[in-house]
Amino acid sequence: MANGNIDVAELALLLFVLFFVTLLFYLRREDRREGYPLEDAMTGHINPPGGPLNTAEPKTFKLPFGKGTATAPHNNRDAFELAGERREPFDGAPYFPTGNPLVDGMGPAGYADRAKYPDMTAHGTARIVPISQDDDITVAPLSTDPRGLKLVAADGKVAGTITDLWVDRAEHMIRYLEVDIGEKKVLAPMAMAVVRKDRVMIDAINAADYAGVPALASGEEITRYEEERVVAYFGGGYLYAKECRQEPFV
Repeated sequence: MANGNIDVAELALLLFVLFFVTLLFYLRREDRREGYPLEDAMTGHINPPGGPLNTAEPKTFKLPFGKGTATAPHNNRDAFELAGERREPFDGAPYFPTGNPLVDGMGPAGYADRAKYPDMTAHGTARIVPISQDDDITVAPLSTDPRGLKLVAADGKVAGTITDLWVDRAEHMIRYLEVDIGEKKVLAPMAMAVVRKDRVMIDAINAADYAGVPALASGEEITRYEEERVVAYFGGGYLYAKECRQEPFV
């Protein structure tokens, strides 16, 4: 359709293209608020900010429940000493752990430096707690209650006894199993567990590895940072717990 010397359809198309390109620029800048600044793959040198497709201006967010503020992006690298080394001098070469691979933060054992306070419900209470702290959540009558059962590790040995369940108040599900290993109690991810009538099996780590599971600061709540460490420890076991897991299948 033409209006005088103006083609309205062509104008609408040009406006749409302009809008779409502007939207792409905006989204590509905004999605760089987390996980940046970029760094050189070989030297680790931080690339300077700038450019239309690099980072947006810093934005400050108010955190709920009086937890202060958070600003992103920031130019501070996480204060984390990488316990790993490269064995090949080329871009993208993998790192290999140099200490305990379950806690070195390498590969499947990697973790984020999350906030050191618990995940919260919409009501401002701790989201993940022992089941004894929530009267509204119980184990279904037809399901097997893991409490009191032995925990069998990846090497077939008994690592300890399940003594409690840590539940998610928001999702009404079990998140962690509390395991008494003798000298202390640790948490194991429920998502990695197989519950039988007479035992619970987790094939992530060996029985001896349970002594090194990251401990909690409190017996009544788990912080976001502690969740990262616990899950990373067990996740790393799927690669590092046994030497045969680090070899190719073929």
